[in-house]
Amino acid sequence: MSVLASKLDTSTPQYLADRESMLGALAGLADLSRTVVAAGSDKAVSRHRDRGKLLARERVDLLLDEDTPLLELSSFAGAHESEEHPGARLITGIGQVSGVECVIIANESTVKGGSLSPSAVAKQLRALDIAERNRLPVVSLVESGGADLPQQADIFVPGGRTFRELTRLSAAGIPTIALVFGSSTAGGAYIPGMSEYTVFVEGAAAVYLGGPPLVKMATGEDIDDEALGGADMHARVSGLADYLAVDERDALRIGRQIVADLGWHKAGPEPTLSPDMPVLPADELLGVASSDPKRPMDVREVLARVLDGSRFNEFKPLYGRQLVCGWGSLAGYPVGVLANNGILFSAESQKASHFIQLANARNIPLLFVQNITGFMVGSAAERGGIIKDGAKLINAVSNSKVPHLTLMVGASYGAGNYGMSGRSYDPRFVFTWPNHRIAVMGGPQLAGVMSIISRRAAERANRPYDEDMDLQIRQRTEQMIDEQSSAVYATGRLWDDGVIDPRHTRTVLGLALSAVHSGPIEGATHFAPFRM
Repeated sequence: MSVLASKLDTSTPQYLADRESMLGALAGLADLSRTVVAAGSDKAVSRHRDRGKLLARERVDLLLDEDTPLLELSSFAGAHESEEHPGARLITGIGQVSGVECVIIANESTVKGGSLSPSAVAKQLRALDIAERNRLPVVSLVESGGADLPQQADIFVPGGRTFRELTRLSAAGIPTIALVFGSSTAGGAYIPGMSEYTVFVEGAAAVYLGGPPLVKMATGEDIDDEALGGADMHARVSGLADYLAVDERDALRIGRQIVADLGWHKAGPEPTLSPDMPVLPADELLGVASSDPKRPMDVREVLARVLDGSRFNEFKPLYGRQLVCGWGSLAGYPVGVLANNGILFSAESQKASHFIQLANARNIPLLFVQNITGFMVGSAAERGGIIKDGAKLINAVSNSKVPHLTLMVGASYGAGNYGMSGRSYDPRFVFTWPNHRIAVMGGPQLAGVMSIISRRAAERANRPYDEDMDLQIRQRTEQMIDEQSSAVYATGRLWDDGVIDPRHTRTVLGLALSAVHSGPIEGATHFAPFRM
């Protein structure tokens, strides 16, 4: 297999400017990360510690095997909402517990008591979806006041799916474990109720559908937390608690033992290729991506700094050259790669459809690397069959059964997002770089299209056109699209699973590939009819 050679000159003003732009974007994310990790006000954290409790991230750290990473997911969920705490009051991720890769979900009770916002519900459902599709046991670290009641209209219906998904995991033979550390009310109570194994912390866990105030209002009964739903009561009387822990560390120890006793093994193949490091340094990825989404970049420069040994066997290199396809490996796992080097024409679409079928025939996961402004438009493209050829690609992506991983290193506009396995096409994981832009089209293009439509409407109605108003609308539209297409806005809405530092790309994708191999890797045996 060939080793990719680099043509990147790291001394040029353009490279250095792109690098500085990326470092600036990362600095902004670092500020946001500090808010996420702080998990609430100093007063709330101090009150939590005064009760002898660990913070959610400390619980996660103690649950994980020593010196093993957490692939944190949806870290900035809700970051696009001014009233929401970035991270959505919840930690989700994939980590190793007693040697088993698990999905971990932890309530951050230092932010509004760990109550669930709409973003938290979406984040929790995404974590459960990842667990099901990749056959990963789930460990929930529970301390939640249930739904954030002032937002109940946006929580009640989607929130109910959480309990459905937990039971579906069990039905699929995927274990679910709940460790309860504090008060868990209403929807928070159903998490241990729906889990296969439960551990309650004595003197701290309190689980009930309705707390003492609601019981008083509904029945007139006066009762305290412990008698109503304390850990001891559930261990001795209701039977909801399977294990009674003396403290939080004991609960985490018991949880680790439960996972160890599962006898869980991966159903997918082990790595078969040499996982040696790329020959080119990851640090250079900081300046590979263009700071201007309209300026092209050679995606091979990314692959050369991510794939094992920088090795890549390119497929059809002389045909459909705007799309780079080929075979490589990452963390020892074979992968097929589809990576944009420009806009998609008919040839690129046909090439990609063929390649996806080959990967499915060989049961090899696919890595899509997006930097795409869309499919080609215009009379020549339409006469050449861009719609039917683009439809072939979307058909192939939609019906492919091997795991898809999607990495967005630049633009992701229009149907190009769909053809390259964007979020709506259910890839197993989607990660983005901080320079990522996603929208129907770029702001200037969208504003220009709207202007042309308005101008023609005025002409048809034989009325004068207000040029000043047109300019104002175009400026407002461009600003709106610029805000709504940013990486932080997109990740806040869970259009991806996280914004990552380009230098960590290989590590993140390697962890994700390991996770998908917890389940079997099987390709599609047939596709829907292709329009030829």
